[in-house]
This record gives sequence, C-alpha cells and structure tokens, in this order.
Amino acid sequence: MRPTIRSTKKENLSVAMFKDDPVRPENYQRFERELPRWFSDAKLGIFVHWGPYSVPAWAEPIGELGTIEKEYWFAHNPYAEWYYNTIRIEDSPAAQHQRDAFGGAPYDDFIDQWNPEDFDPDDFLALVKSTGAGYFVPTTKHHDGVTLWDAPGTDGRNTVARGPRRDLVGAFEKATRDAGLRFGVYYSGGLDWHFSDLPPITGDDQQFGRPVDAAYAEYAYTHVDDLIERYSPDVLWGDIEWPDAGKPSGPFSMERLFDKFYAARPDGVANDRWGETHWDFRTSEYQNGLSVEGDGGWENCRGIGYSFGHNTLEDETHLLSGPDAVKTFVDIVSRGGNLLLNVGLTARGTVPDLQRRTLEHLAAWNAVNGEAVFGSATLDHGMAAPSDEPWLRWTRTDDTANAFVDATDVVTLAGVSDSVDAGSARLADGTPIEVARDGGALTLTLPQPEVAGPTLIRFDLTA
Repeated sequence: MRPTIRSTKKENLSVAMFKDDPVRPENYQRFERELPRWFSDAKLGIFVHWGPYSVPAWAEPIGELGTIEKEYWFAHNPYAEWYYNTIRIEDSPAAQHQRDAFGGAPYDDFIDQWNPEDFDPDDFLALVKSTGAGYFVPTTKHHDGVTLWDAPGTDGRNTVARGPRRDLVGAFEKATRDAGLRFGVYYSGGLDWHFSDLPPITGDDQQFGRPVDAAYAEYAYTHVDDLIERYSPDVLWGDIEWPDAGKPSGPFSMERLFDKFYAARPDGVANDRWGETHWDFRTSEYQNGLSVEGDGGWENCRGIGYSFGHNTLEDETHLLSGPDAVKTFVDIVSRGGNLLLNVGLTARGTVPDLQRRTLEHLAAWNAVNGEAVFGSATLDHGMAAPSDEPWLRWTRTDDTANAFVDATDVVTLAGVSDSVDAGSARLADGTPIEVARDGGALTLTLPQPEVAGPTLIRFDLTA
C-alpha cells in the first residue's frame, strides 16, 4: 500500500500556472530553441477532458476563469473536472449535490460507473479533423489521479483495470495518427489528490498545497516516461506545476524527461506548466494569464462552455456558439497565438450535442475561410489595424492581407495604409468587391456570409 504523502508547497494558483517572467534554470537552458513551424502554423488544437468526473458531470456554471474572485471560485467551481476537490469542501453546493444524488458515496465509485459504451475514437477524430485542427490533446491523468492507461504504480486505479477496461490513451493516439494529426498528452504533474491525500483546495487564503516531495516526483516521472515510451507524443502538455524534488538534475528529473521527449520527437513541443524548468510556448486559460499573449509562441486554452469536463448544468447561455467560437479563434490567430479548444466527452464517450454543434459550425466556417487563417502570420498594425466597431481582425499570408469583418451591408474599415491595395479586394471565393478609399478608410458593402461569422476580404499587399 502506498504511504500517505503530506509534503506540500503553499502557493497562489495563478502564480503556479501563469508566471509572467519565468526563468529557465541552468540545467534546462540547453532545451531552448525556435518554436517548430508545424505548431505555429497549426493555429487550432482540440483538447479533451474525460474522466470519472464525466459520470456526475456536475458543476455550477458561474463564469470564465479570470473573471471570478478566487475566494468564491473554489467552493462554486465551474470546472466539472474539479468535482473531486469541490465535493470535499464543506457546505459547498457540489458536496450537497453529492449527498443528494449519490448518497455521499466516495468519488472512486465513479471509476467503476464510467462505461464509455458509445465511444468511437475514429468517428470522434474525424470530427476533430474536420475543424482544421492540427493537433489533438486528451487528458491522460487529471488532478483526481485516475490514469486513462495502465500507468505504472497506479495499483489498478486506471481505466484498463476498472470502469472502461480500456487503454483510452492508446485508442486516442491511434485514431489521431490515422487521421493524420499531431498527438499530444495532457498530464497533471502539479496535483494528484489521490496520491498526495492533501486537504481540499478552498481558496480561502488564495493558497493551495501540492505534493513536492521525492516520492511523488518519482511517481509522476514514471508516468510521463511511460507516456513518451508508449505513445511518442508530439506535445507534452503539463498542468499546474511539477514536484520540486523532480526539478534538479537526477534520475527522476524533468530534465531527463525532456531529454527523452526530444530524442523521441525532435520537433515536439512542451507547454509552460512544468514549473520553472523548460517550455516551448506559453499558455493562458480563458481570461487568466493573458499577459503571456504577446511575442513568442503562445496558446489560449478554454472549453466551449465554462467547464472543461462535461457539465450537464451548462446550456446555450454558457457555451460559445459557432459564430462566437469562430471570432474567438480568429482573434487569437490575428494576435499570433493558437487556440486549444476543449471538448468534454460524456461518460458514454459521445460529444454533447451543443458542443458538437459549435465544432461543426467552426468546421464549416474554416472550410470556406481557413486558407487565410491556418499557416498565416500576424499583419503589422502599421499596415492595417484591428478594431471592435466594426469587429475587424487581420492576418497575413505571403503578400496578401486578410480582413475578417463581423458586419454586413455598408462598412468602413479605418486604419488601413496605402500598402493594402483597395482595388484588389475580393471575397474568400475570389469574387471581386468594390472598395472606396478615403485616406486610411476603406468603405465597402458586405453580403451575408455563406457561414455565419466574420466575412473574409482579401487584399494584395504592395509593400
């Protein structure tokens, strides 16, 4: 039996996840390099949160991360994947729900109740591919500590021994490769509520404890090492932090894992949530950590709703519509980032209807306009500036400026320099469109778009 581990480090959640100016320690500096082109060109990835928490599928849809006070957030957590933590907070609505709906049963009962009988990985990855996404990242272990493969040292607390009775990571990996997409793995290195046996995170003092000791560092190391060995992922996506004992050089260090990762995938990429070790790109989440969205590679991750895990309490008022998802995507790409858009699968292994509708709309819009988004670069604001009235964003592909305008009828675009050839304006299908220039203002009449969302107008660049 595994000993109870109570080694902790108290720190602010946002500090652990979103440090503005991290510094690579000397032993990690050798991993620094240019961001591989495939990742910066991909623009869109699809994230999946799936676990025993998909059985209760319950959380209060209070709003987006970064818009809610931390003192309120944890007891009313809108993240369904945090259910294990939230039901342990005394007098929280989730704790009451657990008593009312499940008789106060232990969380681990959900492992055995999880039966993904309708899960078809190839069908799901076909939907993912249709969006234009270049990479796919499923959770392999979230903070509840349940692994979606038979990870070493889990003593049967995994999806091969219980519940689904299947290597879900392997199923995702095969379907992703068969679809021709890059494959990533999410792993919660900073939190493991089962292994560490720590008190629930309440946010009362805006602090939380995480396991930092050598025992947990070795345990987490063996998991990530096994993921690299078995599935050779293109993306290592960590979360919250990494145990402090595993940061210095040594046999169970994050340094050694990066050595193995890049040996297996020389053009692989890692995010910035492995503590202050190494990263290839920075990450923000919903409205939190936005200061990293600047120069260099970055990615914003978010759910279609307020939760990453499937939440039965969410309805249309809590989710991105198809057109809103398009605008979110285009805005992020226009500023030089990637969007990692999450799907919360049901316990049966299906995409919830409202989330599917959003993904299908994004796919339809990208089928018409994606040439100006995928593989694009940012456009210098001196050539053309974005605006919110009308909503206008720009990208650049070679010698073409791409304007995305969320408006119809007569529209005036301000801040457009002479390097943008007004006479070359055309719609996504190449249909010419008449434009009148008055200094830096372009006036044009836009039709209703073929697919709801911003209309694409393309211009030749003369400089």
